[in-house]
Amino acid sequence: MAERPTTSWRDGIAEEAEELAAGTLDPECACMAGLFPEELLTSTDAVLDTFESELPGLSEADDAQIFGVVERVVMALNAVNEAHNESAYETDEREQLCDFIDQSLTEHGIDLVALAARHGLGRYQITDKWRKW
Repeated sequence: MAERPTTSWRDGIAEEAEELAAGTLDPECACMAGLFPEELLTSTDAVLDTFESELPGLSEADDAQIFGVVERVVMALNAVNEAHNESAYETDEREQLCDFIDQSLTEHGIDLVALAARHGLGRYQITDKWRKW
């Protein structure tokens, strides 16, 4: 099962906190909690909850329905990003989110290569039309 990016972000925060508590990390080098405040994690998880709820049965859907699901998750992530001054998701986070969307769709029977090709896109371009993060 595809792992949510928020899981690894939370793990990074916990690991950093342990290192700070053990004195093995200089507090000036600690950045995870600042990069991923709880509000951002909670908001992102809410978006991903909705996305995941739309996945069952999607393998029987037509292209428009599949792209509808992709559009909704991307637009909702855009809103989270906007609420965080357009800086919620940096390059690594963007890639993780796109990979999560890709893996989740694939795990639910969507042939992303074929879907994208039918619309003149590369596999990794399915979010580009709507993505602002």
